[in-house]
Amino acid sequence: MAWLTTRPSLLERVRDPANDAAWAEFDRSYGELILRYCHRCGLQHSDAEDVRQIVLMSLSSALRSFEYRPQRGRFRSYLGRVVRNAVTRHATRPDGRMPVLCMDETAADAADEPRDEQWEQEWVAHHLRRAMQTIRRTTDPGRVEIFVRLLAGAPLAQVARENGMTTDAVHKVKQRIRDHLKLLIAGQIDEEER
Repeated sequence: MAWLTTRPSLLERVRDPANDAAWAEFDRSYGELILRYCHRCGLQHSDAEDVRQIVLMSLSSALRSFEYRPQRGRFRSYLGRVVRNAVTRHATRPDGRMPVLCMDETAADAADEPRDEQWEQEWVAHHLRRAMQTIRRTTDPGRVEIFVRLLAGAPLAQVARENGMTTDAVHKVKQRIRDHLKLLIAGQIDEEER
């Protein structure tokens, strides 16, 4: 996981709005999460892209003086609140559009904020996607394909037969990749919450 910078380090680097490399990394890390959440809230792709840009511009200003204090709440809660606010502002534009169904900001501290299930679900999916990207880069493609087919519901015996393997060997592939995914996700979350 050396390709990922720890969140506090990244947050420190993006305090400088001129640090293009840090902002590019931040966008690579969180841009897709923001877009998917916006889509889940009912925004079309172009509107979701607008919101992503608004979030990045808002953060560019806010993070200059941002001091990450884990005791006040998680970074993911802070980011979720910023994204929800941008979605809400975008949805309540005076162009006659119906508002989207996402939570509005109601609390100053993330610890006091009501839980947004849509954001939480996207956050989990975000970490799974990131971990799977690492798996795809670091694991034999044939093994990854076996894992993906099993996740899609293909019968174990069929996958074993098609790959010239025993069912035990296929099961071990699934177990090893699943265990590796768990470790990667735990590491990602640990990095963000430090």
